[in-house]
Amino acid sequence: MDTAGKAKKGAGGRKGGGQSKKPVSRSVKAGLQFPVGRIGRYLKKGRYAQRVGSGAPVYLAAVLEYLAAEVLELAGNAARDNKKNRIIPRHVLLAVRNDEELGKLLAGVTIAHGGVLPNINPILLPKKTGAEKEPKSPAKATKSPRKAAA
Repeated sequence: MDTAGKAKKGAGGRKGGGQSKKPVSRSVKAGLQFPVGRIGRYLKKGRYAQRVGSGAPVYLAAVLEYLAAEVLELAGNAARDNKKNRIIPRHVLLAVRNDEELGKLLAGVTIAHGGVLPNINPILLPKKTGAEKEPKSPAKATKSPRKAAA
């Protein structure tokens, strides 16, 4: 009788000839790349609340995955604009700072080795007025009727 009981235990007490189902992760169930189980563990371990609902890590993983995909897409575009195949921190910074919503979200964030946005104050640029006035003044002199009459 003990041997028969052990055989049943091996089958997990289920009907169906002892075939066990392969475990499916919560990330796969949710259709995400980010680890739902690990995020849930961090939420519990971080003591953000006494209890953590089952949907909280799924939602947080989805939000984090969306943000990562958004930043990577924009950084990839910045890398392509600079004729590079590899994303570097500079491309991430350019992507974040040129996007209005991401720039607002990451306003107080410093990206290591990112540099700054290219920006020169217009006051510091050389004046173009001297070069533009010389060609215009002779043309105005010939077209002016008062100067031509006098």
